[in-house]
Amino acid sequence: MEDKWEFYKDKSDEWRWRRTASNGRIVGASSEGYKNKQDCINNAIRNGYSKE
Repeated sequence: MEDKWEFYKDKSDEWRWRRTASNGRIVGASSEGYKNKQDCINNAIRNGYSKE
């Protein structure tokens, strides 16, 4: 099973991402919030995210 990637808005209304392993453990997360969702996705891509 592949890792699950989640994109969400935090309490400051900024976009963040988190990567969860198949065992439920968080194995990666954005270190900062982004005003634009695409900027957040671009950061996730640099950290291994693939839309496919």
